[in-house]
Amino acid sequence: MSDIDDFPELDDQLGERLASLSDDEAAVRARALRAGLDDYELDDEDFDILESVTDDPDAITYLPALPVLAIVGRPNVGKSALVNRILGRREAVVEDTPGVTRDRVTYKAEWNERHFTVVDTGGWEPDARGIDASVAAQAEVAVDLADAVLFVVDANVGATATDEHVVRMLRQTNRPVILVANKVDDVRQEPNAAELWSLGLGEPWPVSAVHGRGVADLLDHVLTILPEISAVAKEEVGGPRRVAIIGRPNVGKSSLLNKAAGEERVVVNDLAGTTRDPVDEQVEIAGKVWRFVDTAGIRRRVNLSQGADFYASLRTSAALEKAEVAVVVLDVTEPVSVQDLKIIDLVLESGRALVLAYNKWDLLDDERRIYLEREIEQDLSHVAWAPRVNISAKTGRHLEKLVPALETALESWDTRIPTGKFNALLAELTAEHPHPVRGGKQPRILFGTQASSRPPTFVLFTTGFLDPQYRRFITRRLREIFGFEGTPINVNMRVRERRKRT
Repeated sequence: MSDIDDFPELDDQLGERLASLSDDEAAVRARALRAGLDDYELDDEDFDILESVTDDPDAITYLPALPVLAIVGRPNVGKSALVNRILGRREAVVEDTPGVTRDRVTYKAEWNERHFTVVDTGGWEPDARGIDASVAAQAEVAVDLADAVLFVVDANVGATATDEHVVRMLRQTNRPVILVANKVDDVRQEPNAAELWSLGLGEPWPVSAVHGRGVADLLDHVLTILPEISAVAKEEVGGPRRVAIIGRPNVGKSSLLNKAAGEERVVVNDLAGTTRDPVDEQVEIAGKVWRFVDTAGIRRRVNLSQGADFYASLRTSAALEKAEVAVVVLDVTEPVSVQDLKIIDLVLESGRALVLAYNKWDLLDDERRIYLEREIEQDLSHVAWAPRVNISAKTGRHLEKLVPALETALESWDTRIPTGKFNALLAELTAEHPHPVRGGKQPRILFGTQASSRPPTFVLFTTGFLDPQYRRFITRRLREIFGFEGTPINVNMRVRERRKRT
C-alpha cells in the first residue's frame, strides 16, 4: 500500500459539496447510518458514546479525566520497579542506585479494562541533610495531583524515620493511602510486612515488584479505591482561558510572562532552571484577559540532588492538566532539540491546544534563519497545524500576536462537527480512497461521530481495524475541510461484528 500521507491534496470540490449539503440532508443521512449500527454487537460504552452525540456547535464535552494514582516513598524502595510492573512494560528506569532519573513522571496504565494515570515520584535522591523534609515535600507534590496514593516501603528494612515523616504528611491529606510492603519475595518474608502495621496506615499489602508477587491483588484493591473519573484532574470551567507556558530551561518563559504582565513577576536569571513553581498570573494582552501559568523548564535529566528540577517536571505535568492551551517556547538561536520535541509530545499527549512561540527572534541572523526553517520543516512537520508566533520576550516585540494565535487554537479546540457532516465527509473519503484489503477483507466505516471536543475526538465504528496511515489520512482531510488549526485531533476506532441471527 502506498502511504496515504503521500496521496494528493484534497480537491476543492469536496469542500464545496460538503458546504452545499444542507443540515437537514446531513442529519437524515446520519440517522440512517446510525440505525444500521443496530445490526452490530454494541456494548454499554458504545451506547454511552452514541447517546452523548449532539449537533449543538456550542456544546462542550470532555472525555472523562482519568483517575490519578501517585506512587511515593523514599529512594530505593522499588517505586520504579512497581511502576514497570503496573504498566506491564519497562518504562521507568530501574537501577540499584537511588535517585536514577528519567524523562517522564506520568504514565497511562490499564488494569482489568480500567484506565488510569500513574505518577511516579521515583528517580530522585533528596539532599541528604534534609532527607525527611525533602521526601515528604516530594510526596506532597504528587499527592496534590492524585486521587489515591501508593506509599511504598521496603519491608525488609522496616519503617524508617523518613517513612514516618512521610506518613505524618499523608495523614493530613484527605487522599486514600494504600501501604505497599515491597521486596516480599516469598512467604518467609511476609512477617516483615506485618510489622508495618505500626505505621498506622492500615493493612500493608505485601508485594514483590521485581517478581510480580502480589501485584495483581494490589491492583484489584486499587481499583476499588480509585474513582471512575478523576476528582483532581477534572476540567475547570469558566473564567479567563488558561495558558501554560512551557519549554526547556532558559528559553525565555519567565521573560515572556513578565513582559506580558508588565512587571517583574517571576525571577529571571541566566542560570537555567531558576523558576521552580508555576506562577498563576492574570494577564491582559491586547485588551483580553488570560490566566498564565509559568512553569520551570523541563530538564532532560532531572538529577539535581535537591530534587528541584524533579518538582519542575511534575509541576509541568500538573500545569498542562490545568491548562487549556500550551505555548511551547523555542529558542531560535539554538537548533530544535530532542528535548523540545519531547515537550511538544507532552502537550500532544495531554490533548491541549498548542501554539509555538519562536523566541529571541531579534537575535536571528540570515544564516541561522535558513537552518531554522529547514529544522521546522523536518522536525516539526507533525505539528505544522500549530499557530506560529515569532517574538522577543525580552523586548516585547510581536507579543500582541500571541492573542490571535491563542484564540485560533482555542476555537479549534472547542470545535464540534455535526454528525451528519462528519458522516458525509467519511462517505466521500472512502469513495475517494477505499481502505486497502487486509487478509481478504476490507474494513468498512459504519458510522462516525465526534465523542468530545477539547480536544476534538472522533469515534469510528468499523467492521475491521483501520491502518494507522488511513486514520492519518482522515485526520488530514478533517484539517483541510474544517481547519482545526492549533489543536490535536484524536480518531479512535470501535471494531464491531454483525449480530448473529438467531
